[in-house]
Amino acid sequence: MIRTLLLRSIRYCTLPVPSAVTSNLITLNRPPILTARFTMSTVEGEDKPLSKSAQKKLAAKQAKEAKKAETQARLKAEAEARDADDYSKERYGLLPINNSGVKTDKKWVEVEDLSKDLVDSTVLVRGRVHAARLTGKQCFLKLRHRYYSVQVLYSVDEKISKQMLKYIAGCPKESIVDLTGTLVLAATPVESCSQKNLEIQGHTFHVVSEALPQLPLQIDDASRPLDGDGPVVKQDTRLDNRILDLRTPTNQAIFRVGHGVVALFREYLSNNGFTEIHTPKIISAASEGGANVFELTYFKRKAYLAQSPQLYKQMAVCGDIERVFTIGAVFRAEDSNTHRHLCEYVGLDIEMAFKEHYHEVLDVLGNMFIHIFKGLQAKYAVEIETVGQQFPAEPFKFVEPALILKYPDAVEMLRGAGVEIGDFDDLSTPNEKLLGKLVKAKYDTDFYILDKYPLEVRPFYTMPDAHDSKYSNSFDIFMRGEEILSGAQRIHDPALLEDRATTLGIPIDTIKDYIDSFRYGSSPHGGGGVGSERVVMLFLGLDNIRKTNLFPRDPKRLTP
Repeated sequence: MIRTLLLRSIRYCTLPVPSAVTSNLITLNRPPILTARFTMSTVEGEDKPLSKSAQKKLAAKQAKEAKKAETQARLKAEAEARDADDYSKERYGLLPINNSGVKTDKKWVEVEDLSKDLVDSTVLVRGRVHAARLTGKQCFLKLRHRYYSVQVLYSVDEKISKQMLKYIAGCPKESIVDLTGTLVLAATPVESCSQKNLEIQGHTFHVVSEALPQLPLQIDDASRPLDGDGPVVKQDTRLDNRILDLRTPTNQAIFRVGHGVVALFREYLSNNGFTEIHTPKIISAASEGGANVFELTYFKRKAYLAQSPQLYKQMAVCGDIERVFTIGAVFRAEDSNTHRHLCEYVGLDIEMAFKEHYHEVLDVLGNMFIHIFKGLQAKYAVEIETVGQQFPAEPFKFVEPALILKYPDAVEMLRGAGVEIGDFDDLSTPNEKLLGKLVKAKYDTDFYILDKYPLEVRPFYTMPDAHDSKYSNSFDIFMRGEEILSGAQRIHDPALLEDRATTLGIPIDTIKDYIDSFRYGSSPHGGGGVGSERVVMLFLGLDNIRKTNLFPRDPKRLTP
């Protein structure tokens, strides 16, 4: 029965029948079926020839495949012939993967370090292919490294072949390449490059890492000003493809400025007797009360991501590390999608003991910010200019010493501008912005400190004002009309601290360790915290904090 079914399933074809099948056929005293006739099996097992139409289709398919194979063989042969005739083939191509197998004495020159002192010398440079254009017997390449760029010119001669030029012109954008060439003075300024008066006459071109030919966004589009000609990349597209977006000269500059803010913050405080500390980010109770905390499970217990290092900074001061600062992640579970809020940001916090008055803290903070602003202007002028080319903004202004306003005076300024506001009302975002404009008009500064906030709008650990308990020894610091830092004198008396915590509904047992740290003697102290991203945003005059955070986290974004 099996053999009968086997016989019925076999179709006539031009291919040899497998030996296992032929042996079965021979056993049945029937010859192997090997014929050039196209057949098919019917339901009854009878063999029927293919139709003429089917035979033509099959023949056409076979002819097409044969022609394709012939074309591929011809192209391969032509390529091999061209390769054999290409006298530049050792001067270009894809390098083997770098697995750190070889060390040489090669010296690379950074694009930004190319100068007239190196003119007429041979330089080895690494960068990304920003653009390449083939024109006759010349290829113009724009090589980019961070926010610096230089033009490289390749010309057909006895060392550089047409094949080499075609290879360079066809190299995918964003590929990383090493090239050598002679640095020369540009005949005319190269306006499209940061190195306007220099160019490289290329000798070699080797690809270190090749990019995909299709990019999800173009660097030129992502670098274009909002009022420029051509397409502009939207923010979500940028953030979805952040790796590419970070390569724009503007973003390179933004994050250099961000680095500068943190470095200058650390520099000033380190030079003024502060010690850098690191505080827990997993805590047993909300740092500042309220519901804006991320809850998590901590070995079958509830825990929270720290809204602030506040409590631990104070505990460090109580441990006689009298001047401390910390740089680290801060988490806020605020369902806010504004231009200035993030769910995770880099906090720059300080805390210090003082001898007599919490304005000692204000003086340190004011001088610290002035140090940061001056440092940015002096050390990051190129970066500030680069950002301004895509996102123009008025230069940031500040006065020295820092301007300090009292809260009641600010309320009066707002009322004078037609705002209805109570003596003890907190400032809304629109009122903060309006106040910033009023201060700028009156004092010609984008930076100021607002002192003596109403007590009821501040956290439980804020010290009440000595002369009016409706106010507090607390302050906010503003840039361009937006709050960047909240600070205060902290309550260092356990009884008063317990009273304030109870008033705000914070269970005493959840902050017992914190309160107990003041039972063994505590210096009067104060401090504040600022988000580094907000400082960068406002100093540069940017419109959205997501531009200043490497991989932003907000209520709608958890990747990349």
